[in-house]
Amino acid sequence: MSGTPNPAGAGLAGRIADHARRTPDAPALLDAHGTLTYAELARRIAATASGLRAVGMSAGDTVLFAVRPGRDAVVLGLAVMAVGAAVVVADPGAGAELDAARGRLVTERLAAPRWLAAESWLCALSARKAGRTLLHRLGLNLPALSDPTLRLLHTGPRLPGLPPNALSAATLAHTASAPAPAGDPDRPALVVFTSGTTARPRAVVHSQATLLAGADLLGESLGLPTAPGPVVVHSEQLMIAFAFLAAGATWSAAPLPVRPKRFLRDLRRRRATHTFGTPAALARLLAAGQLPDTLGTVLLGAAPVPPPILRRLQHALPSARIAVIYGATEMLPIAVTEAEEKLDHAPHGDLAGHPLPGVTAGLNEEGELLVRGAHLAIGYLGDGPIGELNTGDRARIDAEGRIVLLGRTKDMLIRGSFNLYPGLYEPAIAALPGVAEAVIVGVPDPLTADEAVVLAVCPDGSVPEPELLRSLQRELPRTIDHAALPDRIRCLPAIPRRGRTEKPDRERLRTLVTREAR
Repeated sequence: MSGTPNPAGAGLAGRIADHARRTPDAPALLDAHGTLTYAELARRIAATASGLRAVGMSAGDTVLFAVRPGRDAVVLGLAVMAVGAAVVVADPGAGAELDAARGRLVTERLAAPRWLAAESWLCALSARKAGRTLLHRLGLNLPALSDPTLRLLHTGPRLPGLPPNALSAATLAHTASAPAPAGDPDRPALVVFTSGTTARPRAVVHSQATLLAGADLLGESLGLPTAPGPVVVHSEQLMIAFAFLAAGATWSAAPLPVRPKRFLRDLRRRRATHTFGTPAALARLLAAGQLPDTLGTVLLGAAPVPPPILRRLQHALPSARIAVIYGATEMLPIAVTEAEEKLDHAPHGDLAGHPLPGVTAGLNEEGELLVRGAHLAIGYLGDGPIGELNTGDRARIDAEGRIVLLGRTKDMLIRGSFNLYPGLYEPAIAALPGVAEAVIVGVPDPLTADEAVVLAVCPDGSVPEPELLRSLQRELPRTIDHAALPDRIRCLPAIPRRGRTEKPDRERLRTLVTREAR
């Protein structure tokens, strides 16, 4: 592999090329199609980057990216970054309302998108009315698929309904690769949306430099450079895949949608040594069957971890390391805590642990945690650079210098890996016939780590309550994003209020609907 070009300098693709030169036959990726070695992965990334340049992609371009995590996403995503273009993660499950707001922000703050990378089946279904209806029922919506100004790069086979000028990512991967020009490691490389309202969604912008710094720090905190024997991590998370590939480990790609029994089967078949998931996802795995004893490390993150889940994991895998990663899309990781330490500290608060090397942590006057580090994102679209991250978490720093989390400062609800912002959907629900007011709250479930989403509505008296409930069940899937649909609907004579401004009192409302559910 000494002749393999390094297509991204010091970026992620360049790191993979370095591994390929040293250990060309080491397995880089496992999935349903088989094994991809580091030599083959590096070759495909370099060839795809050459192909993209040949068809006109250049540094500074913007690529809307709707490819599920897997070998196609790794190859095409890293090739796009190697060219110097920015990958904008386009979530087909975001819904039309949020997708439109995000699209406006990208167009206004980055170069107007010229490219769309998407799976061929998604594009083919979107080309037909019946297909669009099916996608909507599945909670999938990506209006950009019908935008004629975007050049389509598709993964998967060519299907009827694709534009005549659509380009196959597989064909590009067979392009004869040529040495790439040196890239700018500080150029925008990845844009990920994490939150927002209809008026002002936010998007995190990472560079190749911040992505690689975060991957290296995560690998070092987990001991990957010195881990004995092969490391095989099984996960559906693309950012986790990047971190482990940067360390020279093997990523076992879990297909989406994640099905617990299939996930467990693949863990066993591929003899995974590591896995990563949200607390809710790990709870579903524990309910579905026995975790294999090949697992030496279980990593949890992306949401608060209730002690019952840690205890269940310890019981299921008594010899395994169980660790909780604390971080944010803007800065991952910030701290890593061992399960035993976290459980011991549980009566005194949610222990996140010591800030990792190179991470500076402090508190503002309101007690919100502020952090800095080399892997902090370069900025938010429309907001300029980030010098320090306001995490949105209330915290304290204990006498040992450890971060102890005290709760969220925002009203965000966590459902699995989806961050639900009530203010985005409440006005649309309140506008439905028969509804005077609508408030969404989350009721935490200590056994699953998820939050049950409860919609409380105050009827306007125009229709009987049973008829209103039936109407809401029928209309909500057509009104709000699929991932925001409530688990329960409660009709209340009045919404609790607080303060002189009489804003909805979400804490009292949460207590009320929790008591009613018992």
